[in-house]
Amino acid sequence: MVFDWFKRAVAQPAPESEPLPPPEAEPEPEAAPAADESVQPAEPVAAPTPAPAAAAGAGVDEDALAWARQAYARLKAQQEEEARPPVAPEPAAPAPEPTSPAAPPVATGLSLLEQAAAQRQQRLQEITAPAEPAPAGPPTAAATPVGPEADAADPSLGAFDATFTWSAEVLAAQGRRAEEVSLEEIDWLGRLRRGLEKTRKGFVTQLLENLGDDPLTPAVLDDLESTLLRADVGVKATDQVLEALRRRLNEEVVDPAEGLRFLKEQLRGLLDAPIRAGDTAVLAPQRDRLNVWLLVGVNGVGKTTTLGKLANLAVRSGYSCLIAAADTFRAAAVQQVSVWGERSGVAVVANPSANADPAAVVYDAIGAARSKGTELVLVDTAGRLQTKHNLMEELGKVRRTITKLAPEAVVESLLVLDASQGQNGLRQAMAFASAAGLTGVVLTKLDGSARGGVALAVASEAGLPIRFIGAGEGIRDLRPFNSFEFVEALLAS
Repeated sequence: MVFDWFKRAVAQPAPESEPLPPPEAEPEPEAAPAADESVQPAEPVAAPTPAPAAAAGAGVDEDALAWARQAYARLKAQQEEEARPPVAPEPAAPAPEPTSPAAPPVATGLSLLEQAAAQRQQRLQEITAPAEPAPAGPPTAAATPVGPEADAADPSLGAFDATFTWSAEVLAAQGRRAEEVSLEEIDWLGRLRRGLEKTRKGFVTQLLENLGDDPLTPAVLDDLESTLLRADVGVKATDQVLEALRRRLNEEVVDPAEGLRFLKEQLRGLLDAPIRAGDTAVLAPQRDRLNVWLLVGVNGVGKTTTLGKLANLAVRSGYSCLIAAADTFRAAAVQQVSVWGERSGVAVVANPSANADPAAVVYDAIGAARSKGTELVLVDTAGRLQTKHNLMEELGKVRRTITKLAPEAVVESLLVLDASQGQNGLRQAMAFASAAGLTGVVLTKLDGSARGGVALAVASEAGLPIRFIGAGEGIRDLRPFNSFEFVEALLAS
């Protein structure tokens, strides 16, 4: 099963266990009823699994826990079903039944040659039957080599705890039904919540203290202003949020719960504004077209690491991918990219010579992608300060090379920002936006910073949509940005 993280949907559901029994029923009609009996109990078990009826009340707060239990039970049954393939060899177990060689002797009408031929045929069937489980073993062994990405193993369902119920509640609030919930999303929401813990500890604690139990007052809004500024939300975003709260406060009495709900709504609006202003709501590689994504930014923000995680995300989502190692200045940059490529099974195009021309590397990568029909080319670039105009001009040269060589390609320039840099990251975004033609931002290292509010500053002041966020060091800790999930994780109590 391939889960397309860009589209947030299962790309290729392929659960079919029925075709296995028929081939065994053909060689021996006598064993067919036994095979049918073994298949029939499995069908009723799978039938009750889809139960979408109870998901209708997921929008009600009182039913959130029941909705979470239903989703958990479904995921647990699905995980057990996926772990059940070892049961597939069981149909081969009836093979011992043909060990009743008494049947050939009973048929006295057959000649010795015919009896010998029947016994040979019987032994042949016994040999080929165990041979079927044998191939089933190697795939599991073959899956181990694919595991250079050891930390990219499929997530497993944990306990039914507060993290699961919170994740399920966030998905239910977005209109998802219990049967649509995937273990991939539950796992990511848990990682996101843990990654924003440092920001949440300071931000939410002060916010709840300011709100208190009484209706909102102008004094509470003043305290809220300082709280937002300390979280690096930015002056412009803070002014917009407080202005909306003051207008609401002038119209009616706002209790703390309603104030918190209204605050979440305003923060989501700020994060979604640049996305609504653009052409694409979700940044995803276009199928059957060449997509080129450049990753730019200053030194040390995690461009190469982010590129490796994006490559893994693309491969896991079912896209063909290629990496262009165009960071030809930093020592061991090509080797680092190569390691990331090996972990995700992605080919890397590089120039081994020192200080090679980055545009030449991109030229070779696009040629290789065209010949292989690759859908996504990820370009790693050297870190550069936004004040170095000659280095910024080099990015322009790379863009011109892509435009000239592949005018039909969909080109995206993604700025990688370190969330721990706060307002300095905002200044980087402003400078790169004018020089490099940015189309989006990747926010990294949210787990190591208490300044997760910089996402709001980038969206409101730089006017750039946030496309991906990284909330950990693992290869699976980078996912497409969702404003609703981000705000809920940021303000989770």
